[in-house]
Amino acid sequence: MAELMDHEDAAELVLQASHEPRWNLAELVESSLDGNRNRPHLLSPIDLQVVKACGVTFVESMVERVIEERCAGDSRRAAEVRKTVTGVLGGSLDTLRPGSGEAQEVKKLLSAQGMWSQYLEVGLGPDPEVFTKAPVMSSVGFGSGVGIPSFSSWNNPEPELVLIVDSGGKVRGATLGNDVNLRDVEGRSALLLGMAKDNNASCAIGPLIRLFHRDFTLNSLRTEEITLTVEGADGYRLEGRNSLARISRPFEELIAAARGSHHQYPDGFALFTGTLFAPTQDRDAEGLGFTHKPGDVVTISSPHLGALINRTGRTEDMDPWTFGITALFSYLSQLEMGAPASSG
Repeated sequence: MAELMDHEDAAELVLQASHEPRWNLAELVESSLDGNRNRPHLLSPIDLQVVKACGVTFVESMVERVIEERCAGDSRRAAEVRKTVTGVLGGSLDTLRPGSGEAQEVKKLLSAQGMWSQYLEVGLGPDPEVFTKAPVMSSVGFGSGVGIPSFSSWNNPEPELVLIVDSGGKVRGATLGNDVNLRDVEGRSALLLGMAKDNNASCAIGPLIRLFHRDFTLNSLRTEEITLTVEGADGYRLEGRNSLARISRPFEELIAAARGSHHQYPDGFALFTGTLFAPTQDRDAEGLGFTHKPGDVVTISSPHLGALINRTGRTEDMDPWTFGITALFSYLSQLEMGAPASSG
């Protein structure tokens, strides 16, 4: 997939493929959703691309990050702190352009009130947050389980648009992603971001990459609406939606922050563009907000990109990640030598 993305005419190459399909798509979807890994099923649609992510690109998620920080990861304080934080911030942040003079004035105001935060710095300051979400070949795809470590008691899905960028920094297509987040961990310290974000099966991407072609371009996604649904085995249901028209920075700015003279990606990269929705709806006791339970079915969908569906489970119970770059090289060398290859 990384090599395909580097072709200027990637979409045409796919359309002109003359061979017969190896699988029936409906059967792939069925086996992916029922968890039958002994039948052909969908994988994450990327391979050698690094998975990068941008944080705090929507006002709603920025405010929630500030709340996590002020709560020190304690969900029991969230409702009280949310009331205080939103009272101070008000609705003045919706139209602010990060890095602008107006944003700097807000920074001075909040600092004077003792409300400045590292999350407001990347939300309103000149530079966006860009971090590495997952190692190469570790993401999971449509129908796979997504992992929530047992040490976390406050966590949530993060529905996002994922841009597929080639080695030259050009966006070739897009898909959907779930940047699974542990709010109690990151809330204790932003330096625990790796522990909060990068765990087994904590990065879901799919269902497929839609390549840019004809009238489907990057501009088609600037107002894309993404919907989140969580359905629990306990009968709980959560719904939310937001539009990429509300993103605080243009896609080009996020890409330039990730790749440029300061950093290159010879195999390209997948870029999560920021969560559109931070669920706060109470699930159990009043004021405790939302957190996942095992068996939650998470659906992230949009008109142009379809639906990414996954079911949550304990990270420690997920199949361990074993097929990495070394295993891939071994697999390819066996194929080249004509020996029966095992994918492990």
